[in-house]
Amino acid sequence: MRLVVQGSAITVSHLAHIHRLSGSSVQFVQIARHGYYLANQADKNTAIEQFCAEQHIDCAYVQDKQLLQNFGLCVMDMDSTLISIECIDEIADMVGIKPQVAAITERAMQGELDFAQSLRERVALLKGLSEEDLMRVLNERLQLNPGAKEWIKTCKNNNITTVLVSGGFTFFAERVKAMLGLDHAVSNTLEIIDGKLTGRVLGDIVDAQRKADELTKLRDRLGLNATQTIAIGDGANDLKMMTAAGAGVAYHAKPVVQAQADYALNHVGLDGVINLFTS
Repeated sequence: MRLVVQGSAITVSHLAHIHRLSGSSVQFVQIARHGYYLANQADKNTAIEQFCAEQHIDCAYVQDKQLLQNFGLCVMDMDSTLISIECIDEIADMVGIKPQVAAITERAMQGELDFAQSLRERVALLKGLSEEDLMRVLNERLQLNPGAKEWIKTCKNNNITTVLVSGGFTFFAERVKAMLGLDHAVSNTLEIIDGKLTGRVLGDIVDAQRKADELTKLRDRLGLNATQTIAIGDGANDLKMMTAAGAGVAYHAKPVVQAQADYALNHVGLDGVINLFTS
């Protein structure tokens, strides 16, 4: 394995201390402005993990075979992963009910509520909003998370198919797909009649199982095996797809997700995924 440490907080003294804790005879290799790796690590070192957490440094023990050139598919969540907002919360803000909707969103992302049912409840509260309100959220509030463009560009350079699979809405997912040049996007469709939201979602809900199913379906279509896939997400409804992937990355995620993911990034942007799989 290799130990990957990264983050803007890293100093030379941090690296020296981590190196001492590792007991390694090899030296750190710099792979990015704020990213380094230490090769030939036999086991995880809890003292290093604890020190990095205290110093706001992301660290990960990565299997040597997990390199960019060995992957062929990356499936990603949208809200709070590729983009910085939860779209449904921002839509709710348009009618002054963001606190109520955001509270349901938070509980669903923590895994405390059934996602599909919670989504229907939240969407029902949006009945009567206009398509113009959705457009305002899209134009005024939707922003890509730091490092998103760099990560997708790196995927393209390494022939990794990129897929957005979201419990959010097609209205926003299609824009994000275009902004980043993603290969595919799968999401929920809000019913809109005469320019107004009806409070209903059309078709089957894109929930945790659907996300995992989309990953395995495209993986098989591409002729890949599980070890050649990456999944990135932040909420409990991302866990099944992350488990189905060869590498599950929790991005600024809920504690329940971090605890079960292969890797967790809490202090760097999505370009930090590049450093995980670079040697």
